[in-house]
Amino acid sequence: MPPALHVNAVSKTYRLWATPASRLWVPFLYRLAHLVRGLPPLARRLQAAAAARLHVHEALHGVSFTLPRGEALGIIGHNGSGKSTLLQIVAGVLQPTSGSVHVDGRVAALLELGSGFNPELTGRENLRINAAILGLTSAQIRERADDIIAFADIGDFIDEPVKAYSSGMALRLAFAVQVHTDPDILIVDEALAVGDAAFQAKAMTRIDQILARGTTLLFVGHDLNAVKAFCHRAMLLEAGRVVMEGLPDEVITEYLHRTHQRALAAQQDARAGRLRRIEGGYGLEDACVVKASLNGGAQHLELRYGERIDVAFEVRLPPEVAHPCLIFDVLDGRGLQLGGRRIALPRVAEARVLPVAISLAATFQQGVYRVRTRIVDAPSIETSTVLSRQEDWLSFDVIDDSRARFTGLFPLPMDIKVGA
Repeated sequence: MPPALHVNAVSKTYRLWATPASRLWVPFLYRLAHLVRGLPPLARRLQAAAAARLHVHEALHGVSFTLPRGEALGIIGHNGSGKSTLLQIVAGVLQPTSGSVHVDGRVAALLELGSGFNPELTGRENLRINAAILGLTSAQIRERADDIIAFADIGDFIDEPVKAYSSGMALRLAFAVQVHTDPDILIVDEALAVGDAAFQAKAMTRIDQILARGTTLLFVGHDLNAVKAFCHRAMLLEAGRVVMEGLPDEVITEYLHRTHQRALAAQQDARAGRLRRIEGGYGLEDACVVKASLNGGAQHLELRYGERIDVAFEVRLPPEVAHPCLIFDVLDGRGLQLGGRRIALPRVAEARVLPVAISLAATFQQGVYRVRTRIVDAPSIETSTVLSRQEDWLSFDVIDDSRARFTGLFPLPMDIKVGA
């Protein structure tokens, strides 16, 4: 079976003109330099004059990857790394300067939602036009129109001109149309923050349903938890180049490592050059957790509801950390933080390893949970410098279904009275 998407050596270069008149002068000067190539000094001066009026920005450079049918790929990177440009090329909105893209199947692209709407037409009319552009037949549009309108949930505004809509209403309608086209490939660019919290939850559920049918997903976003939740693989872009591709946890750790290194460098912190990939994450090799275990030696446990978890850490500290602190967090399966503690550590006079023991009860709903640790230098809560971050080595699985005990992921202390 052919892959859903094959991107081969795609590059995108933009010409940035110094002035509008440069669009005329630059080709003229280059042409003139070519005509006087027998006079090298003059030709070089003309070429230099042309180059001064033209700047080139390479948004993508030789990007290649293959996405098999039914898989989900998350693309992460800092602003300006080329993520959105790549998605627009895959969606056919932009043409690459070089390279090729082969797409096999119907594409739904959640990019600039609502940008194709005609403000003078009603929401219902824009719905029909947009759905037809996306490849639905007249019969399919009639069949799905009510579901799209119900999903968008904009009430009587569906028959009002789009120019009367709020930005959120237009986005909701555009999103509803896109996710009802039964796409073979779904392209998402920061489009999950649509509408209010209730609509966002509905949008996430709808995307889950689309993926469950075997739809291929290409996802770009700064929400790293969404990348972990939806994607089988991840890719890190930096300055238009692919610097890493692999499992989401591995790629996200590398992204956070580079982000942290860049932040320390911006503060002119000498420790920036000492950040390394270490077991379970990244950080300073002399200010990190060097050993961690659950219940006497395990790195993964299966537990019944309420059973005790004894966590043992060995923390290496150098004397120059004036206010050392261990931050202990429990994360759910999607990487969302459920809770934790800041544990003050004593300042050491010389480099040493400190034992830290934590005990808690597994009072969590059925599921997989992970432990994250951070060693910070924290004169105060507001001024903390992270020295290491590790989360990929300790986890536990609560096997009991506790929905009859409480709702959510863990119980909250409360007093309840029913009746007089």
